Amino acid sequence: MIRQHANILRREQCIPASLPTVFSFFSDARNLDRITPRWLHFKIMGQSSPELGTGTLIHYKLAWHRIPMGWTSRIEEWCPPTLFVDLQVHGPYRLWHHTHRFQSYRGGTLISDTVQYEVPLGALGRFFAGGLVRRDVERIFDFRAKQISEAFNKPSVVPIRSGYGYR
Repeated sequence: MIRQHANILRREQCIPASLPTVFSFFSDARNLDRITPRWLHFKIMGQSSPELGTGTLIHYKLAWHRIPMGWTSRIEEWCPPTLFVDLQVHGPYRLWHHTHRFQSYRGGTLISDTVQYEVPLGALGRFFAGGLVRRDVERIFDFRAKQISEAFNKPSVVPIRSGYGYR
């Protein structure tokens, strides 16, 4: 379900690695730190189960423009090795719903991300922070694509498709 005022970011990236290898990388929450920009001061504080699965809660702390905040995500869907969905249950957004899809593609793996998010405070939040948040989300996913490429020992792979929109 797409909410009326949600921003939607879509990214796809092809990695020259097998589907099981790529999904395994994303199944380890510690790799989230590796693919998150340092300027967010991101740190995983813990998770509710030793391995990710439906219902797992992951607790983080970060700083957005030097403002410290906590964030808790819950894994809503867990379908190895092709899909998982995380939902922010506590944090800076009114909504953060991130669908991660993986499929075999041309001898490698296609990673598809769809993020639906809303800033808090409704129209006021969209007016004052919407553009800044959108640029930051784009920067985060640009950094993430580069780090994912480097994690698989390949030069930076240009995303095959990138998109952004409002609903």
